[in-house]
Amino acid sequence: MNNDDLGALIRKVFSDLAPEIDIDSVDPNAPLQATLDLDSMDFLNAMIAIHDATGVDVPESDYGQVTTLETIERYVSARIASA
Repeated sequence: MNNDDLGALIRKVFSDLAPEIDIDSVDPNAPLQATLDLDSMDFLNAMIAIHDATGVDVPESDYGQVTTLETIERYVSARIASA
C-alpha cells in the first residue's frame, strides 16, 4: 500500500465516522477527536477499521501518538514498512 492509498483509506475511515464533515478540508495536523467531535468509541472504531484494512494494530497505549490524520498515516506507514 503506497502513501496515497493509505492517506485515502484513513480519510475514508474518518469520513464514514463523521459524514457531516468534509474530510478533505480538515487540516492534516488538527486533532481529530476535537475537530470531528469523536468520542472514545468512535476513535476506537476508527482504529479497528484501520487495523482491518492494513493489518496494523494501534494499541490503546499508542493513541497519544495518533491524534491527527498526519500522525496516523506516519504511524501506520512505518509499521507496514517494517513488517
